[in-house]
Amino acid sequence: MRKWWPLAAICLGTFMLLVDVTIVTVALPDIAADLGTTLSDVQWVVDIYALALASLLLGVGSRADRIGRRKVYLTGLIVFTAASVVCAVAPSAGVLIGARAVQGLGAAGMFGTTIALLGMHYSGRERGVAFAVWGATNSVAAAAGPLVGGLLTQYLDWRWIFFVNLPVCLIAVVMTLRSVREAKGLGRQRADVLGMVTFTVAGGALTFGLIRAHSDGWAAPFTLGLFAAAAVALTLFVVVETRHEHPILDLSLFRRPSFTGLMVGALFLQGAAFAYLLYESLWMQSVLGYEPVQAGLYILPMCASAFVASALTGRFGPWPPRVSIAGGLALIALGAGMQATLGAGSSGSSLVAGLVVSGLGVGLVTPSLSAAALATVPPERGGMAGGAVNTFRQLGFALGIAVFGVIFQWRIERVLRADGGVPDPHGTAVALSGGQARSVVAAWPEGGRAEMAHLVREAFASGLNAMLIAAAALGAVASLLVVATVRVPTAGAERRKPEAGTSPHEQETTADAAR
Repeated sequence: MRKWWPLAAICLGTFMLLVDVTIVTVALPDIAADLGTTLSDVQWVVDIYALALASLLLGVGSRADRIGRRKVYLTGLIVFTAASVVCAVAPSAGVLIGARAVQGLGAAGMFGTTIALLGMHYSGRERGVAFAVWGATNSVAAAAGPLVGGLLTQYLDWRWIFFVNLPVCLIAVVMTLRSVREAKGLGRQRADVLGMVTFTVAGGALTFGLIRAHSDGWAAPFTLGLFAAAAVALTLFVVVETRHEHPILDLSLFRRPSFTGLMVGALFLQGAAFAYLLYESLWMQSVLGYEPVQAGLYILPMCASAFVASALTGRFGPWPPRVSIAGGLALIALGAGMQATLGAGSSGSSLVAGLVVSGLGVGLVTPSLSAAALATVPPERGGMAGGAVNTFRQLGFALGIAVFGVIFQWRIERVLRADGGVPDPHGTAVALSGGQARSVVAAWPEGGRAEMAHLVREAFASGLNAMLIAAAALGAVASLLVVATVRVPTAGAERRKPEAGTSPHEQETTADAAR
């Protein structure tokens, strides 16, 4: 059993950092009330963590290849724990948001090294099992976050969603020290600091611009400035990466169709499967009046089906990555589409069947995606590949929240304008998308509150439907792209056909990696 201790240590840290991506979604109303701020402001508690995690993963994965993956993983655990304590005692929204950004930094140190550490400790059939277990951990953590957050918020206090990280992290630190080996892939080359900075600025400015667009407007000077900054930073990133001797992301890898297809699949996966959960949670709490635990329970079936699918993948797989990844993304698309049937009289139970189907897709995609990413690069690029696939996943989540927020609010505003009885459709749509449905209804003249409550339910349902259709489209497009581009053999294959764009040395190295 000792051979599985590294897997347990890595999965424990992974579960903790991924739970924290979604654990606060059902606690946002309580956080806003306790800290005396608006719900739309404290939504940054979700976004800043996902954004910091996504923006820093590439740099962390590449840096870990040089200074040691175990060292970076442990450092990330310690930073994550310290930031969690600050989150738990935060006296204001500003302190909480800042601590969540630091928490994302620690999470990046952990998440950016997990795939490379697993690839280093396991091979052959055991690697397939390890990635299946790790994939199940990913799936369960992301889907279980709202339920865990609901339980802690309703029966203890929202601050316990951060306090609970402390004992789990300490156990993970001890297990890592006792079981995980150190490894370095590329020695102590010059760090690509400019690449890290430009990528972080590009991701941050783009996400922030999308968030501000649906509150300030697309033509607002500050919004346009953020988009311009993102474009400039992304251009600089490409220039820097093509000229740096040891870039954080070797752009030549994108000449390999399989690598490109996997990165697109990773980007669309998280957005199509999880980004809408924030808005469904707001709908159930602010419109339907559910308690946090009740809202979390309706999302639990997604968690269960994801776990079952990942377990089956480990037991009966591995299957060809193109089949499992494309099939899983197709199920995610189907599940989102099944949920897009909401109306003014719908309840949380209307989501369950679609969430189950989406969960099955997540359980199929997650372990296969990570293992396939490792198989497309030389072994010494394991940290870069792991950081890249996890970066695109979390970037997809952060951007998904922002993009879906734009779609959600746009559709709500259209419904309000069509009704004609709302004097300020835009302001009301902003308030509703910020989870202030009860305040909007309470502020309405008493004689028309019943009609306004019905209109709010209708508008919210319409906004969710539009967002879910967009999620379904993302999953479907990603599935088709994976079918068209990915040509990675089943884990354990002795040899594979080299891809276009690979040099003879790279072909030999990746053949060794497959073995």
